Amino acid sequence: MGIIIKTPEQIEGIRKSSQLAGNTLKMIEGFIKEGVTTEYLDNIIEQYMRDNGAIPATLGYHGYPKSSCISLNEVVCHGIPSQNTILKEGDIFNIDVTTILNGYYGDTSKMFSIGEISAKAINLIETTKHCLNLGIAQVKPGNRVGNIGFVISRYAKSKGYTVVYEFCGHGCGVEFHEDPQIEHIARQNTGPIMQPGMTFTIEPMINEGKSRTRVDKADGWTARTIDNKLSAQFEHTVLVTETGVEVLTDVDGEYPFI
Repeated sequence: MGIIIKTPEQIEGIRKSSQLAGNTLKMIEGFIKEGVTTEYLDNIIEQYMRDNGAIPATLGYHGYPKSSCISLNEVVCHGIPSQNTILKEGDIFNIDVTTILNGYYGDTSKMFSIGEISAKAINLIETTKHCLNLGIAQVKPGNRVGNIGFVISRYAKSKGYTVVYEFCGHGCGVEFHEDPQIEHIARQNTGPIMQPGMTFTIEPMINEGKSRTRVDKADGWTARTIDNKLSAQFEHTVLVTETGVEVLTDVDGEYPFI
């Protein structure tokens, strides 16, 4: 397919969808509490998207059965919301949502927690968020895509963590998954050169223990750490601008235009 350089019209559509995705995560925070099921949260997420004129991109995607991915504790990604998964004190989890609004995609995820969580969980979450921020800071015209993964993996390893290499970020906007792939472990100054109009996700998955994952045979989706140690992930959809980066899924003003 090749890398799609988006037109101004496409960028505006992707921006609107991305903002809705970001607002979906902001909205669901008010419903997160001990004792609720992940399916309960998923139902609210789907309704919010539809109420705002969008549809969930994950629902039916290659047979995926739900409107979001909710990945608890040792689940790295693609956790399927379920009425049997009940949130409890000490849980950490990622909620990953992708909206399709007027044909355009916005993809984002972040970590949440229930009550008091362990110091090791806090440190993992903080490190993972900083990995995302380091990756975003590499986004600018003329830089190479590989430098995103280079700085992420260097920082994660310096903190004693491992980086999942079996899943990666990706172009996003006109399609759910486009070129280029955004690896979170990469050699410096490798990969495609970033150009204005490129949109893609950065979504580092950082593990407390080993980097490998195993996918549950029962559902074919849920990816867990092979040693059952904790994993964390944050994700934004970004746009390469003429001067740097715009974080399209940022709805809190956390990332000024760089």
